[in-house]
This record gives sequence, structure tokens and C-alpha cells, in this order.
Amino acid sequence: MSAKSHLHPSDLRAASRLAVDAIVGLTDLVEAMHHNIGSRSAPLGKPARGTTRGITGFAYRTVRGVTRMVGGGIDAALAPLVALLGTRDSTSARDAVVAALNGVLGDYLADTRNPLAISMQWHSRGQPLTTDRVALAKAFPAATGKVLVLVHGLCMGDQQWLREGHDHGAALARDLGHTPVYLRYNSGLHISANAREMTAMLEVLVASWPVPIEELSILTHSMGGLVARSACHYAKLASHRWPAKLRSLVFLGVPHHGAPLERGGHWVDTILGVSPYTAPFMRLGKIRSAGITDLRFGDLRDEDWQGHEQNKRSKAAKHGLPLPAEIRCFAIAATTGRKQGDLNDRMLGDGLVPIASALGQHANPELDLAIPANRQWVGYEMNHMELLSSAQAYAHIRTWLTH
Repeated sequence: MSAKSHLHPSDLRAASRLAVDAIVGLTDLVEAMHHNIGSRSAPLGKPARGTTRGITGFAYRTVRGVTRMVGGGIDAALAPLVALLGTRDSTSARDAVVAALNGVLGDYLADTRNPLAISMQWHSRGQPLTTDRVALAKAFPAATGKVLVLVHGLCMGDQQWLREGHDHGAALARDLGHTPVYLRYNSGLHISANAREMTAMLEVLVASWPVPIEELSILTHSMGGLVARSACHYAKLASHRWPAKLRSLVFLGVPHHGAPLERGGHWVDTILGVSPYTAPFMRLGKIRSAGITDLRFGDLRDEDWQGHEQNKRSKAAKHGLPLPAEIRCFAIAATTGRKQGDLNDRMLGDGLVPIASALGQHANPELDLAIPANRQWVGYEMNHMELLSSAQAYAHIRTWLTH
């Protein structure tokens, strides 16, 4: 049996690259502060342009150069060691850490080809699946014609559907005969980028399923619901066949109209930018992945973010995207309040997503998702993560998928 370890050989190489990048980034920040202070900028207004010069500039350039040189040497030295030690089975603890890191820095990890960047894969029982008919038949010897795809949220992974001993996918397999397949993806990438890859992978999965598919259902949590909605959109543009099998789409705490927490981060950036003396710290505030900034207003399509600076997108850039008319869609929201409209509900919602956003409700008819009242449910005195283990939430999911 293969060894299991929280630390993989490739993690050392990945961590060294991140450390080098962090030192270079910190050097840039300190130099920007030094330059702004030395230029005697006014307390308010735009920072002075340019960088430090003379001996000071030479010192900063030397720090960056030496750091990159040392980092390159470490990377070259670790490469044969990683090849020699090979790969190991991952643990759920390591997977959770890597998933969280990808949620925050996933686009950067992918762009720099860092070994910690997650590649989109189908999983079952924590193990990756090969999507050809023979391999799927071996992985699912009791496969049914009712396929359930589960799509996790930001900074999470496929194994985190299991919470407090309960997994909606496993429970639906037991109670309704669904065969659950879990999607693992890099939640730091743009929602639309993940959606386009998901729709292509669904096309292959459905075509390769070992038994005829009677119905396909998708169960989503948080950002996963936005990825699934976007995937339906791109599947239609690509004339994919899998949507013809899709019967139900269930949303758990999905920020259809955005998450206030990300908008709060954007305002912090704005405030820091008021003074040239605090402006360099905006670089720290902007260390948010493309996936996180997409959550500001729930952006689902390429055109929602293309042509807009990542941290300066406005509500005006938001485009409406109706739910697929032929699919039964269901929405579950949560709130820490005892009732809708009380202090906890107004201030916290479920901790991340307000009720109206989770239910797809919007004052603008073009953005309102118009989910029927009998396909909605609100859980009170419940937070965002408890939607994954709530017996009440599961009862509604089971009833909806039964009928």
C-alpha cells in the first residue's frame, strides 16, 4: 500500500517558489513606500510615479536579483529529488489546505505552474477518476442511471462535502439510488474558466457512463452553484449533449448576486488608495484570486470580467443570465438570525451570503432568477457551512430530487 503523508515531495519545491515570490513582492512593497516617503508626497492624493534611484534603487534591485537567483538554484536542486521520491497518496488534511490555498491564490499558482495548482478532475471517495467506460465501470461496479454531480465552493474540495459525519451525496445514494461523482477544481480561477472546463468534462463523463443515464442532477454549494450555472450557459453555446440529461439543479448558499465579504475587501483597497503613504499596502489587499473577485457581483461569463481591471469591476458590468428554462432549479439559503430581518440576519446573513442573493432574488427583473417559492427553503440559526450537514436541508433536497 502506498504511503500517505501530509507533505508531498513536490510540496517542498512549490513552497520554495512561493517563498521567493513573496520576498520579491515584499521588496517591491517596501521600495514603493520608501519612494513615496522620499518624494515627500502630500498626505492625500496619488502616489509619486517611478521607483527609487541611485544607491537605494541599486540595493532593492540587488535584493530581488539575489532572491531570484537563490530561488532558481533551490528549484533546480529539488527537481531531481522530487523525481526520485515520486508521488504519494494525499491525505484529506493536505487536500483541505491545498484547496484553501488555491481559493486564495489559485490563478497565480496556475499562471506560475506551481505544483500546488489544482487541476480539474472527477473524484469518488477521495480518489481521481479516469473517464473512459471501462475505468468508470470498475470504479462504480453498482453504477445506476441516476448520476449526481456535486460541485464544491470557494477554498474547498470534494472531500469537504463530508461534514459532521454527513455527506449529501452519500445520503442520496443510500436513499434514492443516485451515483455521486464529485468535481474537484481550482476555485481561484475565473468562474467562467472553470465552467468551460466543467462542461467539456461533463460531456465526456455522460458519454462514457457505464450504464444508460436516466437523469442527471447537479448539487452545488456556494461558488459551485455559479460554476454550474455558467457551465449550463457554455454548454448551450458549444451545443453539448449533456444538458439534455440534466433534470435538477440544486443551490446551497449560492451567492447568485454576489457576496458582501468580497465587496468589503474591495472597499478596503479603495480606502488604502486615498493616501500615497498607504497606497503600497493595496498590493496586499489585492492578493485575491480571480475566483474571489468574481464573487463580488456573482460574475458568470467572460464578458463580465474581460476588459475590466480585476479589482475595479463595478456593478454596472454585471449581466443577467437566466436559469435554464427546461431545468428544475431549487435554492436553499441560511441565516444566523432567528427570523428573516432580525439583527443577525441583516448584519451577518449566513456569514457569507445574504438570503436574497442565495435565493436569486433581485429588485431588477432582468437579474431576478424567479425561482418558485415551492422550490426555495431558508434555514434559520444556521451558517453557510452548516448547509452541508443540516438534516433539514437534506430533507428538502431528498424530497425535491424524489419528485
